Amino acid sequence: MNISIFGLGYVGVVTAGCLASRGHSIIGVDVNETKVRMMNDGLSPIIEKEIPELLEEYTKKGNIRATVDTRDAILNSELSIICVGTPSRPNGCLDTSFLENVCFQIGQSLKERAERHVLVFRSTMIPGTMRDVIIPAIEDASGKKHNEGFFAAFNPEFLRESTAVYDFNNPPKTVVGADSQETAQKVMSLYEGLPGAKIITKIEVAEMVKYVDNNFHALKITFANEIGMLCKNAGMDSHEVMDIFMQDRKLNISTAYLKPGFAFGGSCLPKDLRAISCFARMHDVDTPLLSSIMNSNWMQITNAVRKIISYGKRKIGVAGFSFKEGTDDLRESPLVELIEMLIGKGYDLKLYDRNVYLARLMGANKEYINEKIPHISTLMVDSLDDLLSDREVIIIGNKDPEFSRILTDAREDQQIFDLVRIGDVSDAAGNYEGVSW
Repeated sequence: MNISIFGLGYVGVVTAGCLASRGHSIIGVDVNETKVRMMNDGLSPIIEKEIPELLEEYTKKGNIRATVDTRDAILNSELSIICVGTPSRPNGCLDTSFLENVCFQIGQSLKERAERHVLVFRSTMIPGTMRDVIIPAIEDASGKKHNEGFFAAFNPEFLRESTAVYDFNNPPKTVVGADSQETAQKVMSLYEGLPGAKIITKIEVAEMVKYVDNNFHALKITFANEIGMLCKNAGMDSHEVMDIFMQDRKLNISTAYLKPGFAFGGSCLPKDLRAISCFARMHDVDTPLLSSIMNSNWMQITNAVRKIISYGKRKIGVAGFSFKEGTDDLRESPLVELIEMLIGKGYDLKLYDRNVYLARLMGANKEYINEKIPHISTLMVDSLDDLLSDREVIIIGNKDPEFSRILTDAREDQQIFDLVRIGDVSDAAGNYEGVSW
């Protein structure tokens, strides 16, 4: 199938690479000329395991090309997948302006297309956005009616950064929301042969499913972290407590996100928590538990800062400050918040993260680093040995396998503060402490 993909961020690039590997012809579309150029050169604009190899292989084979021209993409594809970002506004509600701009451009191009065209939205949006905002915007711009001149579907993604290719090929479920079986089945055909349940539902239900998933993940992380703090202060190993708790596979269901650790972050959970709270307010529904999660998550950051201050040392090294290992994504990383708080208190910091350093040099994330957090950028060093050489406190911020050797290579006079439980802590050198164990 000839497919155009709008938005060459994490979801768009992963979707492009994975669908190309399944035999489809892909046209990637983005307003960022750097991303487009990198894609056409077979280079990945994101750091994600397996993606560089997929893009290199299928660009050479001619299965993938990229453009800034919406008209070109629409006229040369039969199905479009929209993966444009929906960031938070200052009030917590979603900013759909980028999405609406893309819809206008797509609508204008649909005027020239006589054949059936299916628009598949993967951008996360609160229930009702497709029906009340997106579809009317396309109708206005194209002069065509939904389910007559074009057909829209919502297909939420369940990709985790650093394991996105595996997740694409091994989904727990595939959900498609559409008004007709014919449209839904065409979208579902993209995932033919993949494991997991195949679910066709209403558009609004499909929109809501993503929020239910992400808010539950955020809830699990916060629950585990609060248990961890209780256990630590009561003299217990929270991981032992939770290991016993998770033996119950019948009621507790899943072990994902249930190990106590540091605050959650990234491009999904904080944004989706704010959006679902805004959605509840719009409907005059009180959600005290969900509304309290971000406050509890913020306390994990402030508690960690208090602990670091308590060591009475000024030279701090942070190993890993993207929000999780295997990615260069710094959006709403709790480590960035922690770093900025320490900078504000006058601490001497060095930062190391090989994925972020790589992005600083050549990736599409370079613009974010240079423009949004340049003060942090200047503190980055290019090796773990540099970080270990003169720091009094070493903070382990994510589970990059490289950081395991901190446990054995740190000097006895260095304080290790582990936010992720990097490995076998019983063999740790130096003064070791976990954030909640």
